[in-house]
Amino acid sequence: MKIIQISLVAVLTGLSFAASAQWQWIDKDGRKVFSDRAPPTEIQDKNILKRPGNYKPPAAPVAPAGDASAPTDVAATPAASPASAPVVPASGAKPTGLDKELEAKKKQAKDAEAAKRKAAEEQVAKAKVENCARAKIAKGTFDSGVRIGHTNAAGQREVMDEPTRAEELKRIQGMIARDCK
Repeated sequence: MKIIQISLVAVLTGLSFAASAQWQWIDKDGRKVFSDRAPPTEIQDKNILKRPGNYKPPAAPVAPAGDASAPTDVAATPAASPASAPVVPASGAKPTGLDKELEAKKKQAKDAEAAKRKAAEEQVAKAKVENCARAKIAKGTFDSGVRIGHTNAAGQREVMDEPTRAEELKRIQGMIARDCK
């Protein structure tokens, strides 16, 4: 009876280890998928995040020695240079549209950024035109010789004296030089 209990515990323990073997990959929509089964063949190898511990990928079919389609150069075989050659599925399946979708999203983001940048440049240009117009009007007022008043820090109205007037005229001319190009 004790032997049966021990063997039953061993079998159940073995089953729990087998059940914990999980696959993890990113599907065509960019979502993470967890499963106890291998991913579909259209899932690229780079999108497989986790494999069960004892999983070994299937070996590429080897052509017979007398086959004319077999490569004769040893360096050209995938087994001779695994690091330099990309891994191509043995089934010859075409890559999914995931890369195309990713490229389309990148292009869309780049276009949106360019549009934002263009809108900001247009806003700056519009502000420069408005500043230029205001500065030209102010310079015309200063050049007319009319007495110009301003409000001081205490909130009282004062007439500009000559040094303040010259300083303000210099500031306006700087605005014209900067914004009226």
